[in-house]
Amino acid sequence: MDIKEKVQEMVNKIASDKALQEQFQKDPVKAVEKVLGVDLPDDVVNKIVDGVKAKLTADKIGDVAGAIKKLF
Repeated sequence: MDIKEKVQEMVNKIASDKALQEQFQKDPVKAVEKVLGVDLPDDVVNKIVDGVKAKLTADKIGDVAGAIKKLF
């Protein structure tokens, strides 16, 4: 399983689905397993959850930085 590919898949789905965003905030493991449609071992799920959180945080920071650059 390509973890990076699954992380990007999750990020894309979470970014486009408000209900999934809320579920991911409340219970990220269940949200990941729901989207992927499989029950994964904890170590794999946790890597995906950590990757998704990091990617979503980086994307938000990028959006804020982009908005700030436009001001100047």
